[in-house]
Amino acid sequence: DRLNPELNAVTWRRDEAVRAEAKAAEDAVMKGEASGPFFGVPMAIKDLVFVEGWPITFGSKSSLDHVAGFDSNVVAAFKQAGCLLLYRTNTPEFGILAVTENEAWGATRNPWDTSRTPGGSSGGSASAVAAGMAPIGHANDGGGSIRIPAACCGLVGLKPSRGRVS
Repeated sequence: DRLNPELNAVTWRRDEAVRAEAKAAEDAVMKGEASGPFFGVPMAIKDLVFVEGWPITFGSKSSLDHVAGFDSNVVAAFKQAGCLLLYRTNTPEFGILAVTENEAWGATRNPWDTSRTPGGSSGGSASAVAAGMAPIGHANDGGGSIRIPAACCGLVGLKPSRGRVS
């Protein structure tokens, strides 16, 4: 709430639902029922992958009313690993640019210096993580979209080998 108005990293939130999920995760941990290597770890999700029931805009004004009807394979893997999916992060329209700016949501800013870009296309996730708004963030990379925002925001970005993640 305090940081996002200036950074514009997050485009959609689900606060009440994730609070309930976090409470359920805490209860499971207390009962010794935690499952998954990232059980209960909050995670930001870039607006380029499908999460069932969530809006998905691809950073485009043309898609502002779209809602995903299924989970992308990578999202299903995050859920299976136990991640708590927090919110949507900003991306350039259709993930094309190396800066995170679009007409639907506006420009995302770098938390270290808001006069600078966090890069793109995973700039919303990188800005949120660098600002401490989430411990990890989803990113994908076809031409630098993990590596550029990681470099701009002083983060470690892990790009899996081609074909490693569906």
